[in-house]
Parts: sequence; C-alpha cells; structure tokens
Amino acid sequence: MDTKANLLIRKGRVIDPASGRDDVADLLVEEGRLVRVGASLDAPGAEIMEAEGLWVIPGLVDSCVHLSLPGEGPWTGDVASECRAAAGGGITHMAVQPDCGPVDSTAVVRLIREQAGQANFARALPVAALTQGLAGEHLAEMQTLAQAGCIAVGQAGASVASSLTLKRCLEYAATFDLLVLFRPEDASLTAGGCAHDGAVAARLGLPGIPAVAESVALSRDLLLVEATGVRAHFQQISSRHSLTLIREAKRRGLPVTADVSIHHLLLDESALEGFDSRCHVLPPLRTVEDRQALLDAVADGTLDAICSKHQPLGSFSKAAPFPSTRPGISGLDTLLPLVLKLVQDGALPLHRALDAVTSAPARCLGIPAGQLETGRMANLAVVAPDEQRVMNERWLSRGRNSPWFDAVLPGSVRRTLCNGEVSWLAE
Repeated sequence: MDTKANLLIRKGRVIDPASGRDDVADLLVEEGRLVRVGASLDAPGAEIMEAEGLWVIPGLVDSCVHLSLPGEGPWTGDVASECRAAAGGGITHMAVQPDCGPVDSTAVVRLIREQAGQANFARALPVAALTQGLAGEHLAEMQTLAQAGCIAVGQAGASVASSLTLKRCLEYAATFDLLVLFRPEDASLTAGGCAHDGAVAARLGLPGIPAVAESVALSRDLLLVEATGVRAHFQQISSRHSLTLIREAKRRGLPVTADVSIHHLLLDESALEGFDSRCHVLPPLRTVEDRQALLDAVADGTLDAICSKHQPLGSFSKAAPFPSTRPGISGLDTLLPLVLKLVQDGALPLHRALDAVTSAPARCLGIPAGQLETGRMANLAVVAPDEQRVMNERWLSRGRNSPWFDAVLPGSVRRTLCNGEVSWLAE
C-alpha cells in the first residue's frame, strides 16, 4: 500500500512497555502519524477499526534476521518475501545481518534498502560487515557503510581469529561511535560440532559444541570492549556461564547489551531426540538448566531483548543426516506467538516479554522504534492475543524450517502499520 493511513482504532487494550501504558483507549492515526491516544476520540472521514478485545502494541523490533538478495546466499527467503512475513507477524523493524551479500559495499546496502522499500512491508535495517567479505582479516569500510544507512557493524557469526585484528576493528568502530554486534563463538572449539556437548549428543553420537566455546569468546570480546570503549551488543547468548560474564560487565558499567533467540527460551537439547534437524541451530540448544537461566535473565533484564534469529531455509537444507544439515530456524512467523506462549505459560511477565521484542531491542540497536509515541509515524500492531491458530495455515516466510510449523499457537496479528502505512491486513 502506498498511502499514509488515516485510521481510528477504537477501544483496544493499548500496551506500550516504553511508557508503562496499559489501558483501554482509542488511537488516532492521521496521514500516517500517531497523533492522539485517549478515550472516546473522534475522526470524521477516518477509517474505523473496532478493537475491543484486541491489543494495540508497538511494532516488534527483531534484532537478528538473516536474508538473501535474490539469487544469492544460502537463505530461501529474500528481502521482499521476508519483509512480508515480518509484517504478518507484527514486526516493523528488523536488523538484517551482514551475511546478506555480504554487506561490505554501499551497493549492497542500497539494494537491501531499495528492495525493502519497494516491498513496503517492514523496515529492513542493514548491519554492515566488520571485516571485508566477513573473512576476519581486513577492516571493512565501516563508516562509509554507516553513512549509506547501516545501523551497526558485525560478523554474522563469522569469527575474527586474530585478537589484534578484532581490536583494530573495535578501535575504528569506537572512533565513529558505531555499534558492534557480536555472536561470541570460539571457532576452534566449535569446529565440526552440531549439538550441545552433553548427555543427548553423547547418546545420539553427535559431535558436540561445549558451552565454553561461547564463554571463552565472550570473555575475549568483553575485555576488548573494555579496552576500546566501543558500544557492544551480544547476540544469541545460549549458556548460563555466559550470563555471569554479561551481568558482571553490566555491573561494571561497560556499554554492553545482549539478546537471546526465542527458540533458546523454549527448547533445550532434548529437542534433538529422534535427530530432528529442524532443531539444528547455532549456537546449539543447551541444557534444561541453561534454558531456565536464560528465561530468568530475560525476566531480570540481564538479557535485554529476544530475537527470532530468522534463517529461512529450503527443505533440502534439512533433508540429510543431522550433522550434515544446515543449522537454522525460520522465525519471523512465530516470534510474537512464541513470546505470547511464554507469557501464557507463566514463564515471563507480560510487560517484560513485550518490552523484550519492542522497545528493548530498539534501545539496543539505537533506533527510534518500539514504542507508541505521538507525533511520530505509526509503527504498531493490532493483535488478537488469545486467538489460537495453526501456524501452517498462514505461514508467510519462504522458509518452513521450524519445529512450530504445524503447532497451534496464540496470537494473531489483525493489522500492522509500518512507517504510517498499513503493511499487513488480515483477511
């Protein structure tokens, strides 16, 4: 759709974690801007949406999405197709990881932004490569890429083996106040592994990845963050040992935030029983104790945000012996439903859970999003929170590689507004 919305949403439960608002109210959007929130509003000529029994929440912000340009990369879903899936899931902003291309040239940045703009479903925010070609050897043109529209720099999970090279990258990023995204992983401890190095992997005969592979790399990264003063966001923390390091870094005042993938909050290593390749992910699903520690860390704010870690793969990528399958879960369709499931199950309080997918990731990424702020272009979702639906009846991502593809989950998005325009409208 190509016109700014004039819309009055009546009598919805307005939940805005950033402001602490939670009450039944009307919202008025005029020419795409959220202009008023209050009781018994009137707007002659505007479209009326009756939202009694529905929630009105900020558009979700997803801090980790992997996409491909058409004809390139390992992911089945490209920028246009997955922006549509994002809108259908109430997501208005998503950080596109630098393995889309990779994002080490301004031409790739322009392509991502143009394709997302043409699709007109959700804002795709490119993350620039930290090193050229993500090879971990030479610094990328980070500041040039930031000026072209990248919101941060990172390696998309590719390692930088040399601590000296990484230090120089961070010094450069700190000079220009660029946010650096890390996914801590020691490549030598991870090499050849496909499952958590524990009881399940041993029983199934799968090569393991120890939790220390994450915490060793995290320790080095935190020391270099302290030495350089760079702003850092750590992605997909998976072990309780890493949480101790994150807590200590925050206690000491380091400029550090962190997130966790939604699947690490719901699944543990037991999901691999039967060699279910849909649960082959990196970092691997860890122990029950790790999963509970991650939930507790989201609840207390040690982990700021929850992301989808969306990796849309074709069926062939999962049709092989478990160690040979490609890791990843398609997560845009299920991010909000799974967050609501955690709330329904009593695993997370409502406001903290919604904060973790709206205002908190926006703060981590340093973008003006994730809240219902009057005067700004409207970015919001209208949701039927208790409506149960079979996910595969309206699965929008091209990647169907999800253990929840056939699940019945709560939460159906009725309408999404992105940048003041209706980007999703349920039939």
